[in-house]
Amino acid sequence: MMDIQALATELSTRFALPEGAVKVQRATRLWVEVDRAMFSEVFDYTVKSLGFTILCTITGLDLGADLGFIYHLARDGGVMINLKTRCPKAESIRTVTSYFPCADIYERELVDLFGARVEGLPTGARYPLPEDWPEGEHPLLKDWKPKTTEAPAPTSEAHAPTSEAAKGAVSE
Repeated sequence: MMDIQALATELSTRFALPEGAVKVQRATRLWVEVDRAMFSEVFDYTVKSLGFTILCTITGLDLGADLGFIYHLARDGGVMINLKTRCPKAESIRTVTSYFPCADIYERELVDLFGARVEGLPTGARYPLPEDWPEGEHPLLKDWKPKTTEAPAPTSEAHAPTSEAAKGAVSE
């Protein structure tokens, strides 16, 4: 198995990444910043050729005019690679569900919480916001402001209080 520095060199050389795009954080952690145009190719190589077959999570970031995405991948031996990319808020990223079907839950979070556009994401329920959450409201964007300061009344039994004390608190 390649050590972390060999992985860094392999990715830098193979994809002609600019200086500073690949950083070794420690013996088992590697950070790689990739232009969106090359992201799919680097992601594919990382999964299929370098053996990073565990998707730990996907982190979303509001970077002002852009959204940032960090794909945290791992492989046996505790080695983790963090692939970071970005795209303008009005543009889209491609889904990684063909590699990791479980990615759909993380990608739905990106859509709901940041307003990300994920090309190829299969149709499904919203997550983690409720189905009746207002369209266009993305609470993790830095410039997001709630339209109201009052808590909305529950719209379904799934959101209604269950204890008698909680029911009384809502009606007062």
